[in-house]
Amino acid sequence: MPAEVRTTGRRERNKQEKLERITAAARELFGRHGVDAVTTQQIADKADVGAGTLFLYAKTKAELLVLVHNVKLAEAIDSGLSAAEKTSGQLDAVMEIIRPIVVCNREQIENGRTYLRELVFGDPSEPHHAQGVELTRRVDRAMAEILQRDGKDEHDADQLARIISSIMFISMTATIYIPLSDDEVLGDIREQVAVLLGASGTRRP
Repeated sequence: MPAEVRTTGRRERNKQEKLERITAAARELFGRHGVDAVTTQQIADKADVGAGTLFLYAKTKAELLVLVHNVKLAEAIDSGLSAAEKTSGQLDAVMEIIRPIVVCNREQIENGRTYLRELVFGDPSEPHHAQGVELTRRVDRAMAEILQRDGKDEHDADQLARIISSIMFISMTATIYIPLSDDEVLGDIREQVAVLLGASGTRRP
């Protein structure tokens, strides 16, 4: 194998290992103390990298939070999609997708609220932000597929999925929901989605 190929492969492995250490360190510290109480230097120290190296992977603490939460959200989505595939009822299947996302986002409520604000108001050209937005689109697409099971056309299903996502996001960010338990938040979401699906009609010409 040419030396250049070996060097490139080793360099990429080193980059991946550093990224994994940084992600693990940020995830632990953010989860334990909350994003506001953690400094980038603490994350760099725990990951055993220099501050300059840390900023090669994320330029700000907010970007680090998005990086970490993207991983958690992807895991939650995978779990929800797997459960939804085995669920026949339309409302129940949608809630199977929503449940792990809500639980994940409320593990550390302020972290979750900050993450969602970053997705809404953050820099759309930033790679971690773009990945997070794509994860939310994945959720919308999955719910739209479920909503088409009863014959809804693609347009109606897409619009309903976006509305359901909005309900979910508001329920994870609005201050009035903070003192509620996960089950209470999920129950409220379920009631809203049930009304929405029961009242939904066909698209007007």
